[in-house]
Amino acid sequence: MKKSFLFLFTLVLVLPFVLKAQQITFSEPDKDDPRSYSFEVLGKIGGKILVYKNYRYSHSISVFDGDMKLLGKQQINMPERLMQTDFLAYANHFYLIYQFQRKSTVYCMAVKMDSDGNLLSEPMQLDSTLDANGIGSNRLYSLVVSEDKKKIMIFKINSQNEKSHVLTTCLFDQDFSLIRKSRIELPMPQRNDFLAEFALDNDGDLICVRASGTQQNDNINKVSLITKKANYDVAYISDLAVKGIYLDDIHIKVDNLNKHYLITSFFGKQRRGNIEGIYFTLWDKNSDKELLNASTFFSDEFKEDAKGQNGAKVAFNDYFLKHIILRRDGGFMMISESVFSSSRGSTLNRWDYLYGSPFWSPMDYYSWNSPMGMGLSPWGRNNAFFGNNNQVRYFAENIAVISFDPKGNMEWSNMIRKNQFDDNSENFIGFSMLNAGDQLNFIFNMQEKNQNVLTNQALTADGRINRNPGFKNVDRGHEFMPRLAKQVGQRQLIVPCMFRGYTCFAKIDY
Repeated sequence: MKKSFLFLFTLVLVLPFVLKAQQITFSEPDKDDPRSYSFEVLGKIGGKILVYKNYRYSHSISVFDGDMKLLGKQQINMPERLMQTDFLAYANHFYLIYQFQRKSTVYCMAVKMDSDGNLLSEPMQLDSTLDANGIGSNRLYSLVVSEDKKKIMIFKINSQNEKSHVLTTCLFDQDFSLIRKSRIELPMPQRNDFLAEFALDNDGDLICVRASGTQQNDNINKVSLITKKANYDVAYISDLAVKGIYLDDIHIKVDNLNKHYLITSFFGKQRRGNIEGIYFTLWDKNSDKELLNASTFFSDEFKEDAKGQNGAKVAFNDYFLKHIILRRDGGFMMISESVFSSSRGSTLNRWDYLYGSPFWSPMDYYSWNSPMGMGLSPWGRNNAFFGNNNQVRYFAENIAVISFDPKGNMEWSNMIRKNQFDDNSENFIGFSMLNAGDQLNFIFNMQEKNQNVLTNQALTADGRINRNPGFKNVDRGHEFMPRLAKQVGQRQLIVPCMFRGYTCFAKIDY
């Protein structure tokens, strides 16, 4: 009797917390918004949720309280020939970084704003470029920010000379006070050399790679690491060992705690061959040398587990790296997703996307005087295909998670299974990830009875997958877009969704 009483008493205490483990709060659709517009969740600023919205020449900031009630909408006056907008959010304010063209000059500007979308400063000119009529895309400057957000850099590349590209960088502190402006010539000895994957560490040092393929739109068989110290106007180029394999989508991750740079990519044994494993190099910043260089081949068992609709031999040909998560001990985790698309029965493979997932287009570092014509970089998606009127079906399938120890040995691997597709839109497929510290939560839609049901699966530190119960309070006609979600707190996520043809936003608390 006593044990039963204690059990019931414990249940009464625990049950409310279990029921509230995943709480969803929806915003009301704004009927003044057009049915179709672009948006970006800026994050939680001053305790409020801010969302940037853009439709043609209209720019605004919508401000929501903790219950997702609209507090106000602040209109932003922007130049007519606006080329690009970026946002940098802090605890109580944010910066809007934008670039626009006036006559033949491109300006890069920044303005400080508060949690209500009001201006806290006059627009600040960060840099300008004269005679910029050769721009072939919607941006000239690119933005990189350090992990602690105390160092900010804008940069541009002039690739008019195929043998030597000019890199111009402007490094700022967190208040956008200029620390140093540099102009560096980078030799491009091979015909198909290009620059990719720019990153900024907490000291303000810039890192990128110079890659070279056997021919344009092909595998990479040579990679060099380029580093530029914050207070120097010179770049150091170090060749990385790539022997007997061919790389494609190179990624860089900065480990500020251990002062390391991780360079990684999928690889194949043959040119345009099947993906066979993961290549990585660990570079030590202090000693300026390579600590590890390895090529990890996927086992037949792992390929069989990852194959989805394909055979085991070609299992990873549609996988693209999405996240690299670093551990304090120097170990790391790689997360990739199988994504592909088809048009009129013709399925595209990773070579058709030119070093990139079909669902996103990396920033074009070659937008100024690009020898490639339309501003396409060799790792961007094939915009010519996606700009036509063919019906496109997008697919997003399994998620592969691989964990490595500090010495580069594979510790474990696991697979989160899903099978998603949609026609002419990728907004409702794919996944988002919430890093809660003790586990990673993967949020995605699964189709049940011709309806998308929001699903959550949690991955523990030792690689176990827990399939959590479905979300409550979602049977109100909302269609979630988890791929466009943003984590705004340790256990809080903002997910865009559609309701009766209008875009609204859901706050998920864990």
